Amino acid sequence: MMQYALSIKHYKEKHGFETFHPRAVLFDMDGVLYDSMPNHAVAWHESMAKFGISMSHEEAYATEGQRGIDTIRQMVKRQQGRDISDEEAQTMYDEKTRLFHLMPEAPVMPGAHELMAQIKAMGLVICVVTGSGQRPLIRRLLHDYGEYLDEQHIVTAYDVSRGKPHPEPYLKGLEKAGGLMPWEAVVVENAPLGVEAGVAAHIFTVCVNTGHLPEQVFSERYADIILDSMLQLSQQWAVLPLWE
Repeated sequence: MMQYALSIKHYKEKHGFETFHPRAVLFDMDGVLYDSMPNHAVAWHESMAKFGISMSHEEAYATEGQRGIDTIRQMVKRQQGRDISDEEAQTMYDEKTRLFHLMPEAPVMPGAHELMAQIKAMGLVICVVTGSGQRPLIRRLLHDYGEYLDEQHIVTAYDVSRGKPHPEPYLKGLEKAGGLMPWEAVVVENAPLGVEAGVAAHIFTVCVNTGHLPEQVFSERYADIILDSMLQLSQQWAVLPLWE
């Protein structure tokens, strides 16, 4: 508990906030609510190879969170030295999406439902902020988490003009949560670019390192708390000093 209290104290000092009083929790989706990143990594690797782009599983984890077309434009620029249109990037992303949906359904992340139940019992608003815009994934999200979430509290790639690591997705999440200020929310992320986005939005950012990246990747991006899993966050949620 002392560790968390110090993290919150440092968060307030870092941003010049006098208070920290969460009224909402903003969740990323892939790697947080679903154990889906292994499937995404395979789909990225196989789809990009069809367009002459080499994308390792590690690169898929490292670029997770930003909009798919932004990832593709960056990879093409780096490897082929050319700028591509949104239309070409979308064509490539559509192939990635097709391959992803051919794979076995990713399981719900252990601990996610238990955590949401605690948050709902506390009267906090629950939002999801995802870089995805795929309707089948949004429909599944509403099916699996409909007890805690509705579509009005979901931010997708189509709600923003700039994806993670830009703060816009999480600022949009604050807006959808009721026009909140940064010190009135908590972000739960698993991706480096997502952590950057939460921190850039000046929201208290919890990293659940559910992938294969070293903890240093997230500490370098100034995550306020780093935990090993959603299950660990669920088990420790009750002792987080969320109110002063």
